[in-house]
Amino acid sequence: MSHPVLVTGSAGFIGFHTTLRLLERGETVVGIDNLNSYYDPALKQARLDQLLVHPSYRHHTLDLADASGVAAVFAEHHPKRIVHLGAQAGVRYSLEAPGTYVSSNVTGFLSIIEGARAAGCEHLVYASTSSAYGANGKLPFAPSDGANHPLTLYAATKIANEAMAHSYAHLFGIPLTGLRFFTVYGPWGRPDMALFKFTRAILKDEPIDVYGEGRMSRDFTYVDDIVTGIVAALDQPATVNPAWDATAPDPSTSGVAPWRILNLGAGQPVPLMRYIEVLEEKLGRKAKLNLMPMQEGDVVNTEADVSATLAAIGYAPSTPVEEGVGRFVDWYCNFYREN
Repeated sequence: MSHPVLVTGSAGFIGFHTTLRLLERGETVVGIDNLNSYYDPALKQARLDQLLVHPSYRHHTLDLADASGVAAVFAEHHPKRIVHLGAQAGVRYSLEAPGTYVSSNVTGFLSIIEGARAAGCEHLVYASTSSAYGANGKLPFAPSDGANHPLTLYAATKIANEAMAHSYAHLFGIPLTGLRFFTVYGPWGRPDMALFKFTRAILKDEPIDVYGEGRMSRDFTYVDDIVTGIVAALDQPATVNPAWDATAPDPSTSGVAPWRILNLGAGQPVPLMRYIEVLEEKLGRKAKLNLMPMQEGDVVNTEADVSATLAAIGYAPSTPVEEGVGRFVDWYCNFYREN
């Protein structure tokens, strides 16, 4: 009997799409999600309902910080491959509820890598973030540049995951791949993300808050491209880098552990104002702009260097923002019956 893939955060935005992709290619998937109320639980439940009808999906409603509960899932299903996407999401919320981030993102990650160790895991792929680059002003952001100056606790917890992963890869030989996501958007997205908030406000003829007075740019990455990268990474486990030099260590690979860090982004930064223009075109309505100063912990520009990701797993994102935003608008208007 083949072992299932474990996906944490399976009712979340990226987790839902990843689980669907794995199911579509014939995998059995075990999902864990605590269905918390950080944003509308009805949206999470609607995603989950799409998964529950699939005969190859098994679900556990569980908090990842519940170590004994997570251990029981591993004991029942014996997964050999893991996609760990469950976490407390949101950069800005970490200023209000720091303990939640440590519990979910650090203690929760410990539960998963302990489960992976006990299960003899063949590969664990986990979500990191472009926020890890923090105060680094060198563009494009490359994993080989390192990530030592996070600007938010959310980013710090993800960097902690990367460090924890290296120690477990070294001590127990578990292949671990960390994926730094760049501003993911698309259908079934999170209500706290800009595209969702902008769409809702424009359709209600309400102003949208545009931070950085609209002078920012982001490496907006369509969710299907992200999922393609996740699955490709899962299929090609991390290995020890034989060319690694301990006297000049590459921060994105290791000479003592099957461990790596890769970027998943579009590699094509889009000015925020252009993103809003595309949304206006797809909605057929103009936005009322409320230009705001930069938010605490935010950065002006992001851009992913995905050359190492292309070399490692053949990752080549292909969805232009015009197409991706159009698909989101179609989904939103259908899901919320807007017109």
